[in-house]
Amino acid sequence: EEFAVGCYELVFHAGDYLDASGTPPEDPRFLNIVPIRFGMSEAAHYHVPLLLSPFGYSTYRGS
Repeated sequence: EEFAVGCYELVFHAGDYLDASGTPPEDPRFLNIVPIRFGMSEAAHYHVPLLLSPFGYSTYRGS
């Protein structure tokens, strides 16, 4: 794939993942859909990891 400079959005379906992983259910889940918006300043391959728990998340530009 070609990567281009610009703004992007990744959408993680965290609620589905947490349900499938055996996390005790909640209705509604504290985190369900997690959008991550980021900018790419160069046309390169980016890793955008998501660290997820039932009540929080973190992301960063990986290598």
